[in-house]
Amino acid sequence: MPATSAPPLDRLSSLLDRFRVRAHLFHAGALCGVTHFDAQPGRAFMHVLRRGEMVLTHPPGSAAPRKVKVSEPTLLFYPRPLAHQFRNAPSEGADFVCATLDFEGGERHPLVAALPPVLVLPLRSVDGLEPTLALLFAETERLRCGQRLLADRLFEVLLLQLLRWLLDHPEQAGMPAGLIYGLANPKLARALTALHEAPGEAWSLQSMALVAGMSRSSFAAEFKQQLGRTPAEYLLQWRVSLARSMLLGGSSIKSAGEALGYASAASFSRAFTQASGQAPRAWLSQQRQG
Repeated sequence: MPATSAPPLDRLSSLLDRFRVRAHLFHAGALCGVTHFDAQPGRAFMHVLRRGEMVLTHPPGSAAPRKVKVSEPTLLFYPRPLAHQFRNAPSEGADFVCATLDFEGGERHPLVAALPPVLVLPLRSVDGLEPTLALLFAETERLRCGQRLLADRLFEVLLLQLLRWLLDHPEQAGMPAGLIYGLANPKLARALTALHEAPGEAWSLQSMALVAGMSRSSFAAEFKQQLGRTPAEYLLQWRVSLARSMLLGGSSIKSAGEALGYASAASFSRAFTQASGQAPRAWLSQQRQG
């Protein structure tokens, strides 16, 4: 019989379906002099430098480079809140389109947590963005019906295309060890996608390794090397991330635990406390007060 190849694997949809993101265009055009962008809880930024040059600065002590000079069309992505400044020539400012991104779960969003504090990527190095950028630039050049709504959606498409590229080029993009490298690994990606799609299954190291098509020992070692944590630790964090969203959405502790594969509310509470340092009820009370 002819050999059959593995079916295509969608590594992103299960993550973005469970933790959604919304973009909001807030600027299109030149920026001159010094422009400051504040860090706000849960708020990410995406800037596209269309033409011109500038110096990008970050606060001392942040994990981002103190100063970066940008002199060609470039995509700038801040997945987590981080104050930053653009310094442009006062007479001829650089031309930008800029959007905020609100990730459901904020910094708890698995993809947000997996990314560096800032990505500075020349557009020429990121394949596949040209059609989306051409449409985005066209929409921001003149006012038309539905312009802002369409621009918002185009930024969301741009983010998805960027994430696709990062999965295919983690080393070129300078990704740290973590989820991006795990999803970039064909075998680990099968197991990770299965965990993301069915977090309530009775997963064991053996069943995860079977999905990956690896031995238990090889799977455990490769998983730890690429993601920086064991499969059990990752599964716990993924379940608790989902549980937090469920609790904030109104689910009871009992129903959240059952949906995520725990035999009782008590076992779910123990797992939640292990990962969060707080029991579910205490964590939820703190979130509501904040």
